[in-house]
Amino acid sequence: MAVWLVLAAIVALVAYVRLAPEDPARWHVDLTAGGLPDHAHIFCIRPDNRFGPIQGDPVELLARLDGIAQATPRTVRLAGSAADGRITWVTRSAWLGFPDYTTAQVMAGPSLCVAGRQRYGSNDWGVNAVRIGAWMQDLLGLPEPPAMTGL
Repeated sequence: MAVWLVLAAIVALVAYVRLAPEDPARWHVDLTAGGLPDHAHIFCIRPDNRFGPIQGDPVELLARLDGIAQATPRTVRLAGSAADGRITWVTRSAWLGFPDYTTAQVMAGPSLCVAGRQRYGSNDWGVNAVRIGAWMQDLLGLPEPPAMTGL
């Protein structure tokens, strides 16, 4: 009987993780307003790093990034558009479907910043940084993923 209770609890947990409603108001946030958790992974193209300044229209870069993001397995757009200057995507882990939220935003400068954070827990074992790095490597045509730079 105890085994069935444990199995039922596991199934309920997995169902909750996969079926919990998405709240765009909670995750599609203005990156300039602060409020990101300390464990968020952030990359910004800025004039003072080796990837900046942005060459071309940052809104076009954001539109290209949207295509890269949506080509990533288990990733869908939660809110926003390139025309809005900010997009948030949800990427779910393969096995249990844990959601990670990635927001990209055109910033003054011009700049483009991308922030990734997980919904559950405070440690994502670096998966958000790896995903953001891969997206930015593809977007910018870099030979390796860039290190996270912060806002």
